[in-house]
Amino acid sequence: MTVKVAVIYYSATGAVHALAQAVAEGAASTGAEVRLRRVAELAPDSAIDENPQWREHADAATSIAQASVEDLAWADAFAFGTPTRFGAPAAQLKQFIDQTGGLWREGRLADKPVTAFTSAFNLHGGSEATILSLANVFYHWGALIVPPGFTDPAVYAAGGNPYGTSSVTGPNGDGPDAAALDAARYQGRRLAQTAIRLLVGSRVPDSDGNARTTADGRARQTA
Repeated sequence: MTVKVAVIYYSATGAVHALAQAVAEGAASTGAEVRLRRVAELAPDSAIDENPQWREHADAATSIAQASVEDLAWADAFAFGTPTRFGAPAAQLKQFIDQTGGLWREGRLADKPVTAFTSAFNLHGGSEATILSLANVFYHWGALIVPPGFTDPAVYAAGGNPYGTSSVTGPNGDGPDAAALDAARYQGRRLAQTAIRLLVGSRVPDSDGNARTTADGRARQTA
């Protein structure tokens, strides 16, 4: 069964972008159809130009399609990535999330697996708090949170964050190391595998012996 996974992220200097690519690779390794999407930049050019790494990544990221709420309607599972901002998601990602009210009211975000990942400047820069802050959104949606947990050696090798993959850039602005990228690939793979199980498990025979799927919360007759 082919599942559809949307990897939605914001990245300023490229660290979260690298993690997002790894998550997408992990999901795709299961045979999933993946959309890798960046959310719109809100910062003015004057602010971006003050940081050469930010400017470099902003220019390079123009080749990545911009996220829309349609990507969430399309997907069977979601992965969200953001840098830490005082222990909370970046405003750019939050602005995108704030556009999902219509899908939320229609129940089209409910019962879909979701996971999150992040990157911070410092080792204790709010990575866990940022992921937990995003979880508050997922609770409101009625989505099914899929953390990596301590379910694979890749999680331990990357520092042991059971909430979601996190990396530390440090003062040199280094991107995620190989261990963090491996953990992100595992997280994407785990998300897609969970979506596959949910979709397969949602197909049950009705009284006439016909398959009926309820993955989106609505029973539908299938051929």
